[in-house]
Amino acid sequence: MAKEVRVIDKEGKQLGIMEVGKALEIARREALDLIEVAPQASPPVCRVMDYGKFRYQQERRLRKERKKQKTYEIKQVKMRIKIGEHDYQVKKRLALKFLERGDKVKVTIMFLGRQVSYPELGRRLLDRLMEETKEKACVERGPRLEGYNMTMVLRPK
Repeated sequence: MAKEVRVIDKEGKQLGIMEVGKALEIARREALDLIEVAPQASPPVCRVMDYGKFRYQQERRLRKERKKQKTYEIKQVKMRIKIGEHDYQVKKRLALKFLERGDKVKVTIMFLGRQVSYPELGRRLLDRLMEETKEKACVERGPRLEGYNMTMVLRPK
């Protein structure tokens, strides 16, 4: 604990360097708190303020910042490599709908049994989807084989 501190009053005006006891007396006289705002400074900087009000304003500021953050929800579209043309179009429309709503889309190609030995068929399907959705989507993570699944993540432009 420092013997002397630099004191700033509630209006932001510097009162100068003084002993901790005197600074506490000034804070009590104004029915406020003495808060250490820069303990690493030499001498430490203390501010006379209403701590409850300060915490409330800080919490409101954090809440506003969280509101402005864009949160993405990840939706998943699953296909197999032997998908029919109509089924493919339905899955593509579904992926586009998710992208228009502002969600990320995880496209998964599922391989059955020995199909996993033909990953180029899955990659071809994902490349086709990438090409057909390039106006509305960017590839966040390219096609990657993980066990019996090949996945790719698209995000809205």
